[in-house]
Amino acid sequence: MSMFRSLSHKMLAAMFISGGANNFLRPERVAPRVANAGVSEAKPATALQGALMLIGGTLLALDIMPKLSALLLAGTLVPTTFIGHPFWKEENPANRANQQIQFFKNLAMFGGLLEVVFE
Repeated sequence: MSMFRSLSHKMLAAMFISGGANNFLRPERVAPRVANAGVSEAKPATALQGALMLIGGTLLALDIMPKLSALLLAGTLVPTTFIGHPFWKEENPANRANQQIQFFKNLAMFGGLLEVVFE
C-alpha cells in the first residue's frame, strides 16, 4: 500500500473515530434526534452506531481489512446522514445552511469510503 493511500485512510478514519467515540460514550447527546426520527431504543441504537463507527474507523486507520471497514463505515453513514442532518426540514435559514453543510460533508465522506472499497 502506498504511503499516500495509507495516509488518506487515516485522514478519512479520523472523523469516524472521533464521532463514533462521542456517540458510544455519550449517546444521550444524539439520542433525542434519533428518537424523533422514529427509532425505538434510540440511546442503545446510538451507542451501537458509535461503536461500529469507532471500530470501523480504527480498522481503516490501521489499514486492517480496509475494504470491509470502509463498507461498514459507509453503512453507518447512511442513517447518520439522513437522521442527523435533514436540512430539508429546517425552517431557520442558518440552521438549514449548517445542516446542509453537514449533509454534504457526509456525502463526500461516503464518496471517499467508496473509493476505498473499489480501489
